[in-house]
Amino acid sequence: MSRIAGRFARVEPRRRVRRLVSGLLSDLPRKNCWTLAEHAGDATPDGMQHLLHRAKWDADAIRDDIRGYVVEHLHDTEAVLVVDETGDLKKGTATVGVQRQYTGTAGRIENAQVAVYLVYSASRGHAAIDRALYVPRSWTEDPDRCRRAGIPDGLAFATKPQLAARMVQRALDAGTPARWVAGDEVYGDNPHLRTALEHRQTGYVLAVSSTHPVVTHAGKFQAKNLAARVPKRAWQRLSAGAGAKGERYYDWAQIVIHGPAGRPGHWWLLVRCNRLTGELAFYRCFSPRPVPMSELVRVAGRRWTVEETFQAGKGLTGLDEHQVRRWTSWHRWVTLAMLAHAFLAITAATERRDRPTPDGLIPLTGNEIQHLFAALVSPVHDLAHRLRWSHWRRRHQARARQCHYRRQAALQP
Repeated sequence: MSRIAGRFARVEPRRRVRRLVSGLLSDLPRKNCWTLAEHAGDATPDGMQHLLHRAKWDADAIRDDIRGYVVEHLHDTEAVLVVDETGDLKKGTATVGVQRQYTGTAGRIENAQVAVYLVYSASRGHAAIDRALYVPRSWTEDPDRCRRAGIPDGLAFATKPQLAARMVQRALDAGTPARWVAGDEVYGDNPHLRTALEHRQTGYVLAVSSTHPVVTHAGKFQAKNLAARVPKRAWQRLSAGAGAKGERYYDWAQIVIHGPAGRPGHWWLLVRCNRLTGELAFYRCFSPRPVPMSELVRVAGRRWTVEETFQAGKGLTGLDEHQVRRWTSWHRWVTLAMLAHAFLAITAATERRDRPTPDGLIPLTGNEIQHLFAALVSPVHDLAHRLRWSHWRRRHQARARQCHYRRQAALQP
């Protein structure tokens, strides 16, 4: 917390943000302004709500602090910057960025809010270092709606690959040590993102669709058609890294393809085959210098660390449990949740580095560190505090119910 203390001009928000992050690291079953305020010992949630909405501090500056914190402890010149989006299911139409759209969280089109994240994936651990809220055209084309949600004036529509490109550029401009970028088909099929990375001479292993067009010395083919021409002897069994159930072995093939004319570098189509089902996956790859297929496979396997980051961020530090509607509040909540998760990821990495794991035990995980933190650091409040909060919640809910009933009655013919 001392890293970000200088971002607050007054001592009151500095102390409150510390209590908020401590609450995010607690074992509360639900994390929002109400529960975090009760956990912190406050009498009402007003202070937490003020911190997220009206207090004077810059979430982007703290985002930069998080990036520095993560890079300092997980520094890896062979690191991978992984981009991906995740959605939070929402009701209504007032929450910033919400609309009916596809989200992998539900696996279908739902009323949701979607954001793109950038994860620093190193050999010792991984954590999110940037975030960008996806604001659909239905919002950017309605200035009044944007104004009500606190979206900055003049914010233009940006696709998810455009948001990803900005975050990658921001990280690299800040000197973040990373050699590769990885992402799924949304990003691999986008030529503008690939071009931006090639101009920076930054390698990438980006998933592409089966119909993605590639050019070889023999002509232009769809990825699936080119994979069908690969001889059996060209396939190699390699691991994409260790998973929850051990090494993830697949059959892989690497095919040289052509990049844009006159642009320096090396391009490949990497094909992954599931050894049990025969299902194929395709990756378009670029590197400024030749690399073996094993290196491309390593980078492709690192893409899964973004899913682990989402799971830990949502399950441990309340990344998706915000109950805020406005632009500023969303960025502040998500940034502090990223900070809490980075603490867990770095503590786990430091423990594995500095303290050999005893026989018969697995290394300390983020989950276990959170359990220990909650047991050893979280404050303990007396029964009177719990009863006061019970009374406050019931009174607030009674007012809300009365308000809803009055509105409903006024709308009746």
